Amino acid sequence: MDELLTVRRWRRYGADRLFVTQETGAPVGSVDLQSGEVVVEHPALEDGVRMAAQAWLRADLRTDTGALVLPVPASATDALDALDQAALEAWLGTVSADAPSLPAYRGERGSSVRTRLSRLVDEGWQVLHDVPVGRQGSVLQNLLVGPGGILAVSERDLTGSEVVVEGRFMTVDGEPVPYLRDARLEASRVQTALLAAACAGVVVRAVLVVQGRVEVRSPGGTDDVLVVPRTEVPGIFRRMAPRLGADRAAAIATIAGRRTTWSR
Repeated sequence: MDELLTVRRWRRYGADRLFVTQETGAPVGSVDLQSGEVVVEHPALEDGVRMAAQAWLRADLRTDTGALVLPVPASATDALDALDQAALEAWLGTVSADAPSLPAYRGERGSSVRTRLSRLVDEGWQVLHDVPVGRQGSVLQNLLVGPGGILAVSERDLTGSEVVVEGRFMTVDGEPVPYLRDARLEASRVQTALLAAACAGVVVRAVLVVQGRVEVRSPGGTDDVLVVPRTEVPGIFRRMAPRLGADRAAAIATIAGRRTTWSR
């Protein structure tokens, strides 16, 4: 009996994605229907995810939230006809298999949060990494300063888990976890250090980037921890309402870059 894949469309909170899972429920990958980004659990699975998306497109389920069940594609040679292939490429984009930049293209789509944040530098953002925020050796993974404000960005790899956010609380596979509390604490430490370094009136917001599927059933307040899937980075920061002017953002980033700011 052939192994089966299930393709489901998920549309909530402005997101629109296809999720591909195995019969066991184990994740295979996903396709962002807005950006065209393909995310897979392992690089060898990419062809299967793309062909599952092709089958979903061909089945004309684009406006349906129901599931499509299909056999695991045997190989990438099971091509669509020209019209279906053209439709898929218009939706996901395409890179020639012969193009020398293909490995780099695939690496970009699977790039780390650090790499994704670095794309914001040319858009008025400053990015600092591995910021020491505690006397016990605590390190903030990423500090982002720019038009959208001051953001303490941490990361969690929760691939394959069921992640649910309800207000100020998060569960992973049904069990409560302290990740939002930890993110708040990091942001508070950053804010305290910047205030002590004469950055008057600063507010630091915590951002938790999750590798994996996240269901936000009820978001926290506008200044509480922002929980986002990795696939939404860096776009979500580009869409933030302006809070800091370029000169002030640059000045705060300069102070944040000084070792003495974090050694008080």
